[in-house]
Amino acid sequence: MIEAIDLFCGAGGLTAGLQKAGIKVKAGYDIEEQCRYAFEFNNQAEFINKDVSLVEHLEIAGHYSKGAIRLLAGCAPCQPFSKYNQGKDTSLDKKWPLLYAFARLIEGNLPELVTMENVPEVVKHQVYHDFVKKLETLGYHTWADTVTCADYGIPQRRRRHVLLASRLGPIELIEPTHKENWVSIKEAIGHLPKIKAGEQHKDDPLHRAVSLNELNLKRIRASKQGGSWKDWPEELRLACHKKDSGSTYVSIYGRMHWNEPSPTMTTQCYGYGNGRFGHPEQDRAISLREAAIFQSFPDDYQFHPADVKMQTKDVGRMIGNAVPVRLGEVIGLSLQCHLAVEH
Repeated sequence: MIEAIDLFCGAGGLTAGLQKAGIKVKAGYDIEEQCRYAFEFNNQAEFINKDVSLVEHLEIAGHYSKGAIRLLAGCAPCQPFSKYNQGKDTSLDKKWPLLYAFARLIEGNLPELVTMENVPEVVKHQVYHDFVKKLETLGYHTWADTVTCADYGIPQRRRRHVLLASRLGPIELIEPTHKENWVSIKEAIGHLPKIKAGEQHKDDPLHRAVSLNELNLKRIRASKQGGSWKDWPEELRLACHKKDSGSTYVSIYGRMHWNEPSPTMTTQCYGYGNGRFGHPEQDRAISLREAAIFQSFPDDYQFHPADVKMQTKDVGRMIGNAVPVRLGEVIGLSLQCHLAVEH
């Protein structure tokens, strides 16, 4: 049986997906204590609030059962590699060395399997190439590519770079399952009850949408599915839209389209003005529950106790930073297929 440790585990998206694929996740490590409840409650695995750069390889080794096929998995925080930071000096970012910390733990334990997931732009940075070279030096077969999440049944256009590595033999990700048949927004969230801007559904604390001021209510009412601010009357447009530099940002304040996957979920995807995050039909931004579903979390995945009201921005950060659950499952299924071939 494959047993896994999930580094940089966050709210448990990767862990939930791996467990759906039949992989037992023994523990997750993350520096954000706020993620503990979501990780442990939904996945029945131990959450360890610790900086991965401070973890020693013997601590990791102690989690695995004797005779298990060991998987060390992780998605190092992607902000230093994100396209939004291209051109900026991120060399002093404390998150920058975390891939080296991941590589150190791999070298200390030599698990049979490794997986890493990150933004596509990670390949533009030397730390990534050092990571891959270290794996190959340690005798791992590696496979890596950027995948479109919608090709695997995730109702989102998110693109992510996935790496798989094995000491057992050649390895690769399974073929796309939805290449010509993407899951639409309507298929994903069309069953949810209607709510208004500023409202929370009585049966689901996560199905809540932020308030909109009167001007933004007028803007979203003037918006078309899949359209842009160019559909608005002149008096509703922002000053930046009237400048040449702002004319190309057509997704800002946009409505989604029922028949397409969602745009990439970010940590601020609950905000109408932060991208194409307007509901296709209702006059509001998407709710936190809808954002979680676009990240392929189950409808009943809980991010905080029912008697604790967390800030929208904190839950949004957990959701936006997560590995989509279905992508975690695809990675897990790929590892299971690999194991079946090698054994």
